[in-house]
Amino acid sequence: MHRLLLLALVPSLLLAREPSKLPADPHFNIYQLDPAPEAGPLMLEKGDRLAICGDSITEQKRYSLVIEAYLIACMPDLAVTCRQFGWSGEQAAGFSGRMKNDVLRFQPDVATTCYGMNDFRYVPTDPQITAAYEEAQNKVVGLFKDAGCDVLLGSPGIIDSVPHWVKSATGTQQDLNLALSRFRNLDIRLARENGIRFADVYQPMLIADWKAKRDHGPDFKVAGKDGVHPGWAGHLVMAYAFLKGLGLDGGLGTITIDGANATAADGHEVKSFADGTLTVLSNRLPFSAGPGDLANDDSLRAGLALVPFDAELNRFTLRMTSPSAKRYSVTWGAETREYDAAELEAGVNLAADFIEHPLLAPFRTVWDAAARKQAYETRQMKDLMHGPEGQADMDATVALTEKVHAKLAAELAASMKPVEHQITIKALP
Repeated sequence: MHRLLLLALVPSLLLAREPSKLPADPHFNIYQLDPAPEAGPLMLEKGDRLAICGDSITEQKRYSLVIEAYLIACMPDLAVTCRQFGWSGEQAAGFSGRMKNDVLRFQPDVATTCYGMNDFRYVPTDPQITAAYEEAQNKVVGLFKDAGCDVLLGSPGIIDSVPHWVKSATGTQQDLNLALSRFRNLDIRLARENGIRFADVYQPMLIADWKAKRDHGPDFKVAGKDGVHPGWAGHLVMAYAFLKGLGLDGGLGTITIDGANATAADGHEVKSFADGTLTVLSNRLPFSAGPGDLANDDSLRAGLALVPFDAELNRFTLRMTSPSAKRYSVTWGAETREYDAAELEAGVNLAADFIEHPLLAPFRTVWDAAARKQAYETRQMKDLMHGPEGQADMDATVALTEKVHAKLAAELAASMKPVEHQITIKALP
């Protein structure tokens, strides 16, 4: 019933447009980006199966890994399961031809798509190419809808250079990014016409690339050193776009200190509070990238600095009501931060302020289990289902490989465990 009500709301949501968010800088004067639809409410229901579909950028298993690790660790109550279906070199038309065999047989409830990078063929805007892309995207959406699967239609991202490995590429980098921007605008229209949701991958990547080059120089490439395939920073930006498109609100729990008392909400429990030390049992984890170089385009930490991921998707809040001192230190694990009383009254985001904290290692356990499962999903689909085993007996191949997949999925589910940790708050002189 919730899904039916959400679908009924989608057309009106798509009419509500967010104003352009491009910075007031001459760099952006050539871009004409249509306002994106507002994200809307949460698309996911408890126990949903999420299919993450796309080309070689998806097959990199990076933004898909961020999404899956986030859903398992940060949103465990949803009990969502994910599969990634990335296929290198693929266009939307090619994907539509393999959807029934490769994706729909696993009965996804929600699917994200990210096509357009290969579809525009690395040439300036061409009406025939655009028409073929529109037809293919409509076919993909129609097949998902006919199967009862909600769709989050993702736009293509940007390029950072004309790829030397695409021998037929023509035009300048700017020409090609303009062509991709028009595919983005087309996807907004297709989402509206089909009554589905839209994930704006292009605009956050465009802005992030400009910020990164401004702050770190021209060698920082959000879209990757080869111009097309992002490193971890670019994939973090992509994951941000899809998680926002799915309707996640980012509230991951709050701990409140009120005098000698402390309480916790939304997946956390205060076990004790004495002498300024909180012992907390956390049944959900914040997204934890760990340390990283902000100037390195292959760093998750660099990606977090380029988009408001922590502020909008990763809020683990510590709040103090009526503080008696003007300033406090907060120690979480080996790190200590200092805050004014006003900051603690407003609430500080521990997930953003602390890098190496007690929940980092448990999060990495989830991350590693999700990575192992996604690696097998590529092998299952590309090497086995589309290999000689699948050609000999597709159903038997799927049945056998699903036993391996089920084991990896069970290991991933078991990797998410409640964690007890301590936070110490001291008044400063």
